[in-house]
Amino acid sequence: MIVRALGLAACAALLLLPLAGLPYTTTLLLPAFGYAIALLGLNLLFGTTGLLSFGHALFVALGGYTAAVLTSRLGVRSLEIVLLAAAATAVVVAGPVGLVCVRYVKIYFGMLTLAFGMLFYSFLYKFYALTGGDEGMRVLRPVLLGRPLEHLDTVAFLTGPFYYYALAVLTLAALVMRRLVASPLGLSLRSIRENAAKAESLGVSVRRYRLAAFVVAAVFGAVGGALLVVPTGLADPRLAYWTHSGNLVFMLLLGGFDHFFGPVLGAVVFILLQDQVMSLTSYWRFLFGAILAVVVIFFPRGLMGLLDPRRAPAP
Repeated sequence: MIVRALGLAACAALLLLPLAGLPYTTTLLLPAFGYAIALLGLNLLFGTTGLLSFGHALFVALGGYTAAVLTSRLGVRSLEIVLLAAAATAVVVAGPVGLVCVRYVKIYFGMLTLAFGMLFYSFLYKFYALTGGDEGMRVLRPVLLGRPLEHLDTVAFLTGPFYYYALAVLTLAALVMRRLVASPLGLSLRSIRENAAKAESLGVSVRRYRLAAFVVAAVFGAVGGALLVVPTGLADPRLAYWTHSGNLVFMLLLGGFDHFFGPVLGAVVFILLQDQVMSLTSYWRFLFGAILAVVVIFFPRGLMGLLDPRRAPAP
């Protein structure tokens, strides 16, 4: 009951924030929306299926570069088309990558995803003519629902129409993921997480379902990545770097992977905490490492475990 009340209060705060006259805070939350969508996918892979990916940033970067190519080189400015293209590109890439990765579990799966992520990072960094190399690629202001909104300056665009657009996409993504987790697919994935051998004996195609979870996670990662690069107007190779994947895992652990809304909370808290810590010291990564150690040791269920201590872990 307390968690539901806090959730409703948080939703109301997010809806009213642009009206409060706090452009810096409003803009600061925009990356959290993109990360939250990507983390919903990562949590399907880890929290529901039991596979921890250290290369999820590959698909976040894939979505970001898809947005860059479409807006700056092909002249496609519709954000709806950009998001659909990012999702389709993720399916095309995640298919063969997943076929290799899902043959393995535990640390071997994690290392394979890390390897593919670093391969993609190297491609983005070295093929300057295609990707812009270390300078990245520009992402032009997209058109929202057919409306260019050119009369708005950058701050007004980001803190108004784009803010609500990104929030709406996050809400839709959460509803879709909620439905997937509660569907027969989600039930099969949880059975695989608990006992893959027993699930196989009951007729569940373990590799096929793991591949499906991998592809769905990739789609969510790419959609989140496409939204992530709009505020900065730039897609650069660091989106695919292994430390970015580490940040995604950190957000997931921070929020709590055994609660459906843990990834969303983790993304928001991470962004706000990072902003505060970076303003205080240049050694913010050291502090974040210490925070992660404390969370893992003393709060293994993350922040959602503190808000909802009586809740049993997600099945």
